[in-house]
Amino acid sequence: MKKLFLISTLMLFCTACSPEVGSEKWCAMIKEKPKGDLSANEASDFAKHCLFK
Repeated sequence: MKKLFLISTLMLFCTACSPEVGSEKWCAMIKEKPKGDLSANEASDFAKHCLFK
């Protein structure tokens, strides 16, 4: 039970550190990500925030 709590807490902290959608860091991260790994939402947000500012 303690391991499950520790893992879930660690995952929460890791996801909280991801850059905000549309920020310069986020755009750079998406540019480096393989295009086949992008979700439809990520591709849409990338086009909206990084390509067509």
